[in-house]
Amino acid sequence: MAGTVALHQPVMIREVLEGLRARPDGVYVDCTIGDGGHALEIVDAVRPPPRLLGIDLDSEAVARARRRLGRAGVQVEVVRGSYAALGRIARERGFWPVDGVLFDLGVSTLQIESGNRGFSFLRDGRLDMRFDVSQKLDAHALVNRSPERELAGIIQTHGEEPEARRLARSIVRARPIETTEHLAGVVAGAVRRPRSKTHPATRVFQALRIAVNQELDRLRAGLNETIDVLASGGRLVVISYHSLEDRIVKDFMRREVSSCICPPGAPACVCGHSPTLTPITRKVVRPSPVETQANPRSRSARLRVAERI
Repeated sequence: MAGTVALHQPVMIREVLEGLRARPDGVYVDCTIGDGGHALEIVDAVRPPPRLLGIDLDSEAVARARRRLGRAGVQVEVVRGSYAALGRIARERGFWPVDGVLFDLGVSTLQIESGNRGFSFLRDGRLDMRFDVSQKLDAHALVNRSPERELAGIIQTHGEEPEARRLARSIVRARPIETTEHLAGVVAGAVRRPRSKTHPATRVFQALRIAVNQELDRLRAGLNETIDVLASGGRLVVISYHSLEDRIVKDFMRREVSSCICPPGAPACVCGHSPTLTPITRKVVRPSPVETQANPRSRSARLRVAERI
């Protein structure tokens, strides 16, 4: 049908299924169910299908996942919520303990392609970028109300943008900025680095989206929740898409596989920490060349797996 947007294409399906080790009597949680692509693969991997709980902050994604999974005849419970509250949601819904937890971070195709959500400079629309449209803070407020210094900090910290101060100054001077197209144009006109294949506004849009949705804080909280939710032998699978996310995941897994987390150089261990995870992937796993060619948006995906002790 003309104008129909394709569903989000889940990445690294084979690696996800291998990481989770789905089994017929298993219980699993997809913390970012989106359009239900990974969820369908998980419940179709074995017979009889395992139980699966899907969580998403985006009410539109929750509605799409329910429709799609319902048409497929799959018994998956989908709830709107934040994976930062994974433990509470899993217990309330009777999914505890679980045999596997999946985080597929980032933004879905439908969120990017929908101009009225304001996630992308590729589709003009009002600045928004909220996963949870009921929250008050959106990108429009950050761009038009933040002091220049605060805005530069957001762009530098969450976007790792070397020209953050210059871009923040240009954004403040261009206010009011109402749309994604306007913001992208302001940024493109302010950058001084040589042109590249990457749009100059990419890091700015990433930074604003992360700040609006408090993505890094929610990720830290969600990862910590998995320690209590996972059964012994349960698997944690995380797909991240940029260095900030991956660093948090790597640091979390490094800490939880360690028997001591005292500061380097401490004369004796006083932390009392015991390892809770054992690593399954010793190094980050990247998508195959075949997958990146078929789905260019998978190119930045990085997968890590650990198992609950």
